[in-house]
Amino acid sequence: MVKPARQRSDMATATLLMLGSTVMFAFMAVVIRLAAAEMHPFEIAFFRTLFGFLFALPLLFRGGLGLLRTDKFWLYVVRCGLGIVSMLAGFWSLANLPLAQAVALSYSTPLFVTIGAVIFLHEVVRARRWSAVVIGFIGVLVIVRPGIDGFSPGTLVAVSAALFSAIVAISIKFLSRSEHPDTIVIYTTLIWVPLALVPALFFWTWPSPTGWLLVILAGFLGTVGHIFWTRALKLGDASALTSISFAQLPIVATLAWLLFGETLDRWTLIGAGVIFLSTAYITHRETVLARRTVTDAEIGSESHRSQ
Repeated sequence: MVKPARQRSDMATATLLMLGSTVMFAFMAVVIRLAAAEMHPFEIAFFRTLFGFLFALPLLFRGGLGLLRTDKFWLYVVRCGLGIVSMLAGFWSLANLPLAQAVALSYSTPLFVTIGAVIFLHEVVRARRWSAVVIGFIGVLVIVRPGIDGFSPGTLVAVSAALFSAIVAISIKFLSRSEHPDTIVIYTTLIWVPLALVPALFFWTWPSPTGWLLVILAGFLGTVGHIFWTRALKLGDASALTSISFAQLPIVATLAWLLFGETLDRWTLIGAGVIFLSTAYITHRETVLARRTVTDAEIGSESHRSQ
């Protein structure tokens, strides 16, 4: 049994890692917007995958070639194909929508994950979580405002990015049942490179020296942010850490105001708040149910041994 002092230490480390991940992803969003001044978002996405793979290579050096052993290669290909669609849509949104709006809509991913878990993983979702999902989508509608003045079709691209990101999350759940986390990272970043190159070639322009610096930085920030995020969730409770990740919105909004003169409109702020509350509740419920499952299994195991 883990001692309380160890639990507190792990949670403190997890909090710092999640905060670091949040800052990394916030700065990556800003870097993508800066790079979009001279490159198409699809080309930025390619360089993000290329340099992301290079920055992920130390995982392979540390874990050895054994990390590449898998009998699910084609599942990786499908997962990465879906991931590229999500990435291209997400990068387009960061380049063309107000940054805070694009980031706020990306938080709707857990809503789609809950629906996908029911359809593909046959998970049981009861009334309270379904209510949270419905409330979350009301928050999405508040931001998108379809049929109302101020509606931008581009917001639907951001919602599509969240939808495909949710499908990717479901596929990762399948893979994580048998695959090492570092194996998932290595294969994902490796397969992404050629898949992202194809659409990038249609909009290709060679980056300037500043452009090179920005895309390298985007790759570094994205990879380190992902590593921090996975390590944080391994050490701490997802329900406690989720709220920290929402700090990305004020960070991005502040930087967007300072660098691009963008303001955070009230509808984005209200919608983001609604989405945050609903996804935080969903994450909390999933964590509680996971703990209950583990506890029931432990009690059943003890009962079996005592017979």
